Parts: sequence; C-alpha cells; structure tokens
Amino acid sequence: MNDRNKPVTLKIILVGNSGVGKSSFMNRFVNHRFTNMYRTTIGTDFLSKTVTMDGDTVNLQIWDTAGTERFQSLGTPLYRGAHSCLLVFDVTSRDSFSALEEWRKEFLIQGEPQDPDHFPFIVLGNKTDLSDREVSGAKAQQWCSKIGAQYFEGSAKADLDVEKPFMTAARSGIQQYKKHTLENTGHFQITCEQPRETRNACEC
Repeated sequence: MNDRNKPVTLKIILVGNSGVGKSSFMNRFVNHRFTNMYRTTIGTDFLSKTVTMDGDTVNLQIWDTAGTERFQSLGTPLYRGAHSCLLVFDVTSRDSFSALEEWRKEFLIQGEPQDPDHFPFIVLGNKTDLSDREVSGAKAQQWCSKIGAQYFEGSAKADLDVEKPFMTAARSGIQQYKKHTLENTGHFQITCEQPRETRNACEC
C-alpha cells in the first residue's frame, strides 16, 4: 500500500454449517472471549478489529453468516466485495466437512469474485479440544491442496491457534485489495504534445 497513513478496510466472510463454531471463533479472535451460550446466528453477525501488518493499519470487517439454507439468499449482497473467505467446519462432524465444497461453490456463484480461480479461501477446522474427532488433519489438508486453500485448525473454546487463520486471511485479502484496487482505479491520460501556442488548433 502506497499510503501508509491511510487504513485499508478488508471484508472477511465466514461460512459453514450451523453449529461449527463460526461465531465462537470470531468472538475469540476479536473480543478474546468464549461462552457456551452462543445462539444460532440469525442472518448475519458482524465484528471489526484493527490490526497492524507489515507497518500497515488494516481494519478487518469480519462477517459471520447463518449456516442454514433458509438464510442463504442473504449471500448475494453479503459475499460480494469480500477479500477472503474462511470455510469453517467442526473436526468432530464429518458432515460439516463434506458440506464445505457446496459452501465454496455457493460463495463463488453468489459472490462473483473478479478472479474466482485464485480467490483466497482459508479452511478452518474448529473444536480440536474434543476427543471424538471424525475428520483427520491429513484428510482436510488433502482437500485443501486440491482446491488451493490454506488449512488451519484450532479451538475457540480452548483458545488454540485462533489468530493464525484470521491473519492469513488478512494477508491474502491485502493481496486481493492491492490487485483489484489498481485494476479498478487505473486510467489513461491523453495529452496534446504540440507547443502551447498551437494547441488550440489541434484537430486530433
């Protein structure tokens, strides 16, 4: 970023099945708190956090989406303009992991990113503090390698490895911001190279 005095705002989206812990992970990262009393997200939830990366001030707008079908219509306006997306699943739920491919496809369809083949997805396996695991790290990593996503896992409840996925999403988002901001603000300037005294007669 050329102007280091101007904060950059990045939009990060969390998607995944209901109950995987999207709200818990977001609140642990932003507010450093965890509670077992979270309610199912109705529609969307939103938190923001300012971080410093490589000397730049970055405002993260983190959107937590409802993981139920009846709220998927909200995805179109919400997903658009996102700079990165966290695909969240529960390591103790094979079904929540299997659903990630549909969530990814839905995001690409509704979000319409400018470069869908290179849009930054971060895959996050939550609830590693639990013993009844159904999805191994190796299996998750294999799928991530297939789709070109980075993989992280941790626990919002135990406060394990919460910051890494968000900061990785932020770094990937900055790359998206730089790339597409330059593309969208680029312009051409046409000037007349004739001497000033003859410029009024230019017929080009």
